[in-house]
Amino acid sequence: MFQEKPSPRLPQPSLFVLEDSTGQFELFPAVWVAIEDLTLPDAETRHKALDRLLELNAPRFSPIVTYLLATRLTDPDIKLRARIVETLGDILTPDNEGHPAPDDVRNSLILLLSQARTRQVFALLQVLSDDNTLESHVAQLINACPYASNHLLDILNDHKAPLDVRKQAAVMIGRVGFLDALSSLERLESKLETRLNGQKAMSFAPPPSLDEADLLPAVRTALNTLRTP
Repeated sequence: MFQEKPSPRLPQPSLFVLEDSTGQFELFPAVWVAIEDLTLPDAETRHKALDRLLELNAPRFSPIVTYLLATRLTDPDIKLRARIVETLGDILTPDNEGHPAPDDVRNSLILLLSQARTRQVFALLQVLSDDNTLESHVAQLINACPYASNHLLDILNDHKAPLDVRKQAAVMIGRVGFLDALSSLERLESKLETRLNGQKAMSFAPPPSLDEADLLPAVRTALNTLRTP
C-alpha cells in the first residue's frame, strides 16, 4: 500500500516581515494589545485600536495585522469599516516614495480577499455608498477577489438590496473591468428599457419601480466603460 503524503499547509502570516521592520520588535506588546482591542464589541475601542496600529504602521509591515484587518471588512461600524478599507487599499498600492508593501503582507491580504463572498463584497459596496471618495480603494480590494464579478451581479440583480448599493455594484463592474459581466449587463439593460418603454407607450400600465428607473443609468455607464477599448 502506498503511504499517504501529508497535506501541504497553507503559509501562516507572521507578525512582522523582519527585514522590513527594523526597530519594530519593541512594539510587539503594543501591537498585540491593539489587535485584541480591535476585536472588542465597543466601537470606540476598535477605532482607538486602529489608531494605534496606524501610528505604528503595523498594517503595512505585519502580515498578521493585515490579515486581521481584512477579517473586519464586515465590521458593523461603517466608519471603522471605511478606515479599514482605506488602510487595506493603500497596502495594495506603492507608498509616497514608490515602494510597495512587503510581499508577505500583500500575499496575506490577497489570501483572505481570495475567499471573499457576497457578504464581504456587499460590505465593501456599503462603504462606497457611504463615502464615494474611497472608490479606488474599494476597486483595489474587489479586484483581488477572484469571484467578485459573480457577487457583484448577484447584488446588482437583488431587488431587496438598497438601490445605492446596487448602483455601486454596477460602478465596480465597470471600474474594475469585469468583461465577463458584459452579457449579463446587456440583458439587464434590455429588461429595464423594455419596462420603461412599455410604460411610456401604455400610460395606463403600472409604472416601473423607482429602483428600476434609477438603476438604468448606472448600468449603461458600466456597459459603456466595458465596451471602450
